[in-house]
Amino acid sequence: MTSRTGRTAVSGGPLLLGVRHHGPGSARAVLAALDHARPSAVLVEGPPEGDALLPLAAHGRMRPPVALLAHAVDDPGRAAFWPMADFSPEWVAIRWASAHGVPVRFVDLPAAHSLALTEPKEDGAEDGRGIDPIGVLAEAAGYDDPERWWEDVVEHRAEDGPPADPRDPFATLAEAMTALREAYGDGGHPQDAVREACMRLQLRAARKEFGDDVAVVCGAWHVPALHTRTTVAADRALLKGMPKVRTELTWVPWTHRRLARHSGYGAGIESPGWYGHLFGAPDRPVERWMTKVAGLLRDTDRTVSSADVIEAVGLAGTLAALRGRPAVGLTEATDAVRAVMCEGSDVPLALVRDRLVVGETLGEVPETAPAVPLQRDLDRQQRTLRLRPEAGRRELDLDLRKDTDAARSRLLHRLRLLEVHWGEPVAGRGSTGTFRESWRLHWEPELYVRIAEAGVWGTTVLGAATARAETDAVSAPSLAGVTALAEQCLLAGLSEALPVVMRALADRAALDADVGHLADALPALARSLRYGDVRSTDTAALGEVAVGLAERVCVCLPPACTGLDADAALEAHRRVDGVHTAVGLLADTAGADGLPERWAGVLRKLAGRDAVAGVVRGRAARLLLDGGRLAESEAALLMGLALSPGSAPADAAAWIEGFVGGAAGGGLLLVHDERLLALVDTWLTGVPAEAFTDVLPLLRRTFSAYEPGARRALGELVRRGPDPGRAHDESVPAAPGFGEGLDEGRADAVVPVLRLLLGTGAPAGPGTDG
Repeated sequence: MTSRTGRTAVSGGPLLLGVRHHGPGSARAVLAALDHARPSAVLVEGPPEGDALLPLAAHGRMRPPVALLAHAVDDPGRAAFWPMADFSPEWVAIRWASAHGVPVRFVDLPAAHSLALTEPKEDGAEDGRGIDPIGVLAEAAGYDDPERWWEDVVEHRAEDGPPADPRDPFATLAEAMTALREAYGDGGHPQDAVREACMRLQLRAARKEFGDDVAVVCGAWHVPALHTRTTVAADRALLKGMPKVRTELTWVPWTHRRLARHSGYGAGIESPGWYGHLFGAPDRPVERWMTKVAGLLRDTDRTVSSADVIEAVGLAGTLAALRGRPAVGLTEATDAVRAVMCEGSDVPLALVRDRLVVGETLGEVPETAPAVPLQRDLDRQQRTLRLRPEAGRRELDLDLRKDTDAARSRLLHRLRLLEVHWGEPVAGRGSTGTFRESWRLHWEPELYVRIAEAGVWGTTVLGAATARAETDAVSAPSLAGVTALAEQCLLAGLSEALPVVMRALADRAALDADVGHLADALPALARSLRYGDVRSTDTAALGEVAVGLAERVCVCLPPACTGLDADAALEAHRRVDGVHTAVGLLADTAGADGLPERWAGVLRKLAGRDAVAGVVRGRAARLLLDGGRLAESEAALLMGLALSPGSAPADAAAWIEGFVGGAAGGGLLLVHDERLLALVDTWLTGVPAEAFTDVLPLLRRTFSAYEPGARRALGELVRRGPDPGRAHDESVPAAPGFGEGLDEGRADAVVPVLRLLLGTGAPAGPGTDG
């Protein structure tokens, strides 16, 4: 054994086992080499501060994938992960050392230095400067896919039988890495020189303590640097003066999905589920894989027979032989699954990739692992409420009248206030009342960092959320921000924070003269009042502030809606809708006597002022009509004025959008009131050609939002040709089936049928058979 690196290392000195992080072939090779060499100590790439946590790897409740999490004490957002799966060579080495009573230590740059050197990057940001050693070797071997090359030369090496000396493959890989280092230097990773100097110093210390009979498991890229002869002084010089921060480390659960990203070691893998299968399958891995795939597809009601499994296994083997591969790889297995079990469709194949190739496995860490107090409290509540974290997304429907569901809701809202977004509220499938809530839960490992960051606010979820709310109330930049915070406090049950938030709200509301800010703040306050009964919260102070805001809005809103451009008019339209809804919610609040009537007066002012933007005038008229405060004849008169020849076409189109636009139910209104439809039709057919292109976008936006049934009915009515005179002669309907009032004769004919359907019996008499 005469190579410049690996061979010499194998025959004498420390055993340098260069690996690919998260590689099952590397993991099996490491296990075989350790069993063969029986070293007196094992050194693993990782932060030395984690040495105290290594005994937990042998704990019965420690189940990979897991990650070593390091974060700065004074800046928890500055954090790093070292993830490990059961097929990671580092994890295999740690477990081997624990099982054989051999000392095991981490050797790399301390996290205190690496975190101090790390500049926070935007999520998903990649450096992009460094080379990919595996990619370079694959290209040199004539492969266009590094993953496929690695599978052929490493993962499937067992197909040819184990080597005579389990250490030989590491020597061969070390030679290749030495050639790469000679050609590419640091490979675009200048910080590696500091890391490798630190590794050499720690390796020297281990050799001094345990002798040369030590094994080092690290990225293959670092092996040549560890074998390089340098002086202690030179290595220490590289580390001199490095910045440093106080750090804390712990184990946290990880997921296969997170292993598929480039994080931690910077060695994300595309198929952690497949690699886990290869590592865990004792024999016949292809047959076992196809059986897994068949089971998954059957669970989704696809028909997959045993014959399909046999055929897929045979096809995968044939493809591997045709492509000159030593064994079936993921590509061949996937192609066979697509052709045989998915009938050529990529839709079920996407499910296979998501559930099996990548996987949703979530690791587990024992309760004895160190954690910040806030994490401990959250763990306790998760167990109490039977709300355990899960890697996959799932829907959670809550009935707030039940104590457990109400407590779950408060916990999720408190975490959201702390920016720990484990759950996101979603529109529920059932009731839309205040007693129902629906959430989409998705636990990600990064949430442990968010919890560590939130730990500065308190040691319990309740205490931290209360402190955060009180601080945010004082520093909120706008009135709307304080009102949103008040709503959050009620949802989260933060009774101690609510007085502070209410004082800040009252102060902001008293000083803010911008009616837009007041109108934006009012809906959140009104919604919050609904939570009093179901959440047993005293909302009297909130109601007082909300009514005061509503009174000010009634006074200030009409002048603020005049002289607006198109964008500002749409914003005013939105605010009018929000205030209208809020007034309805405030109607029964103490001190709100007469508020609905005052608001109706505001709407009448808006509907009748020519200086108000058309979309706002139209919306005000519609709200009055829906509320029974505007007769149909008055609505027709307002529409006639808005669509008169003297009105600009763009302003008239905006009025139509406000009156019958979008989700406001305008389609059904026009279907059942032909007078209004006739007015719109008459105006539209009279728009000059040169103005039509200007109003078309507004009209398209208005009518395209209607339900398909409403659009079809309107098209049929227009095709039949409603009589424009209907708008003036209310005694004759323009088309059969439409009229101003109730047709009592036709209604009476329906009553007996309804009685039969309801089981109340049908009395004899005219119309009974109808």
